[in-house]
Amino acid sequence: MTIEIHNISKSYGNKKVVDSVSVSIPQGKITSFIGPNGAGKSTVLAIMSRLLSPEQGEVRLNNIPLSQQKSCEIAKQLSILKQSNHINLRLTVEELVAFGRFPYSKGNLTKNDRTFIDNAIGYMNLDAFRHQYIDQLSGGQRQRAYIAMTLAQDTDYILLDEPLNNLDMKHSVQIMQVLRKLASELQKTIVIVIHDINFASCYSDYIIAMKNGRLVQQGSVDEIMQTPVLEQIYDMSINIEHIQQQKIAVYFR
Repeated sequence: MTIEIHNISKSYGNKKVVDSVSVSIPQGKITSFIGPNGAGKSTVLAIMSRLLSPEQGEVRLNNIPLSQQKSCEIAKQLSILKQSNHINLRLTVEELVAFGRFPYSKGNLTKNDRTFIDNAIGYMNLDAFRHQYIDQLSGGQRQRAYIAMTLAQDTDYILLDEPLNNLDMKHSVQIMQVLRKLASELQKTIVIVIHDINFASCYSDYIIAMKNGRLVQQGSVDEIMQTPVLEQIYDMSINIEHIQQQKIAVYFR
């Protein structure tokens, strides 16, 4: 059960935003994509989920090219939460989470579907909000509801594009703790695009760094969270401090 990316490239006009990227995603772990703005991280994630097609190369899901798999089958193996989620319907938390069962139910929810919905809502600690409308929730509660929707989809792979966007520190920590539990307790393979390298350091198992469309470094947290490596990625001096057995990047002046 793997996701393997083989030599993918993607351009918009004359600008190559992903340039010959190859990587294998570790199973049952949290993998974080880091790098400056415009590095190509979100584009790689979109190609991994077949939201975009590469101009060259391929993505293999469980050793089968994505291009050879039906969308309905991919949706039972891989879920993605995009950076911006705009649903033009007034939905309750329970109704939103039920969308995660669509690959199976096609809109006709069964007792089994209801079980997955209830479990996802419970896992994300949203029972108290299940009948509230999404637009009545705080940013952190809303993000947990969207993650519950992907959890109800019951896929082995969960892809998240900047899931901490617009969240304060408390809610960011809550989201990352939940993702850590999904990997550790349910053996989900989670891939995140994330800007905060310290969240990547504290919660990831594996880090992939991109810059100018290319993969520049990949490895364990200990391998990536080093001053020379981070300087190569971000073009600035970044010291590493050891705090409570975590490697923390200090980049303020």
